[in-house]
Amino acid sequence: MSLPPAIVLLGLLALAASCGRREPAPADQNTPQHQACRRESLLAPAVRALDRQVNPTVEQVGGRVEREKFIAANRAYRDCLRRAGLALPGGVETIMPVDAGVDPLLRR
Repeated sequence: MSLPPAIVLLGLLALAASCGRREPAPADQNTPQHQACRRESLLAPAVRALDRQVNPTVEQVGGRVEREKFIAANRAYRDCLRRAGLALPGGVETIMPVDAGVDPLLRR
């Protein structure tokens, strides 16, 4: 089953937007397999379901959804790495971005 080009484009745009704030991946985690897992994680069913929950007119919802989306994408990424037989990055606990889940009104 192939995805419509619009969904793939939105996923790649979301990836590009989110990459602007984060540090680049270390060289050992920037292989084609890692990149494929990153793309797959953005298109995971849980992440797409959270994308549908975003209501642009209610800013308070954005922080909660943003945090849950980060967690779901990270889980999908790590699951993909496990399936590919690759080492998982980081330590015991995933490092959360400072602004993940913060109410947008508090960021001002």
